[in-house]
Amino acid sequence: MNAGHRAMFANGRMKTGQMNKLEGMYSAHLNERLMAGEILWFKFEGLKLRLADLTFLTVDFFVMDKSGQLSAHEVKGFMQDDAHVKLKVAAELYPFPFYLVKAKAKKDGGGFTITDI
Repeated sequence: MNAGHRAMFANGRMKTGQMNKLEGMYSAHLNERLMAGEILWFKFEGLKLRLADLTFLTVDFFVMDKSGQLSAHEVKGFMQDDAHVKLKVAAELYPFPFYLVKAKAKKDGGGFTITDI
């Protein structure tokens, strides 16, 4: 990996329970939805999912909608292959929807794009 490519990545991972800037923005978005009564609950890094022996996935947010349906929301600015594979495996193993959340550019109106995994 060259220096320019390396510069795209954060210097290490955030500590457990600590949000990066994009996760913080999505948390604020979810809090607005909670206050508006659109969702019942959300939690950052609330569950650690076992995918295989010694392989786990801690999803960024679990969200409960008004019907009581729980869903997993993974917030990414850039997704590496291993993260994508883990999400696909988790979506096959667990009985709730998984979503990939990406920020929209300000020129495109801001907000988030949320797609099914």
